[in-house]
Order: sequence, then C-alpha cells, then structure tokens
Amino acid sequence: MRHALVAAAFILASTSAVGQTCQHLGNQVFCDNGVTGQRIGNQNFYSYPDPQRAAQQGLPSSSQDIGNTRFYNNGVTRQSIGNTDFYSNGNTRQQIGNTDFYSNGKTCQHIGNTTFCN
Repeated sequence: MRHALVAAAFILASTSAVGQTCQHLGNQVFCDNGVTGQRIGNQNFYSYPDPQRAAQQGLPSSSQDIGNTRFYNNGVTRQSIGNTDFYSNGNTRQQIGNTDFYSNGKTCQHIGNTTFCN
C-alpha cells in the first residue's frame, strides 16, 4: 500500500520542481506541499491545495487498482512488473532498496513512515 500512495504522490508532484516530504499514516498520506491521498479498498483518492490548477494540469483525482494495473481517472495507467512500474505516459519507476528512481530524474527515499522526494 505504501507504494500505491507513493506512486500517487509522484504523479501528484511530478509537475513540481520542488522536493516534497510525505507522511504515511495508515491508509492516508499527507505531503508538505498540501497534497493528500486516501486509500479505500482498491481505490485511491487524491486532494490538491489548488483543485482548479490540478484539473488544468490534468492531474488525477482518483485511481483504481485491478491486478497489477492502476487506472487513473485522467486516462493514465500504470502497470507494475517486479520492482518496476511502467506508466502509459512514458514514465517509469524502479524500486531499489528503500529508494525509488523515476525516469524523469526524480528520486524518493522511504524511511519509516516518511517519504522524501527531490
């Protein structure tokens, strides 16, 4: 589940050049840039500090997991194979140890219930 919300945090923050830190508490995630997420069953719900801007940028407000594929409501899909996620928009994420490496140069490190991204 942590990776589900972290992947969500990546997509939510992928338009930002500024790093972010996210706290994971149960089925919820809270990021220092105001982005939040909640997982209920196989669905994720995302909230943004500026919903209108998020909609203009095409960011998803929800997603659903079916098998190893996540379907975002903005049309992007993510397929997980082993330690790599392949996004339909061309991005990839590979997990090595407690660090995620994204094809756009972003990295995220997981320490306990906190994720630090550059």
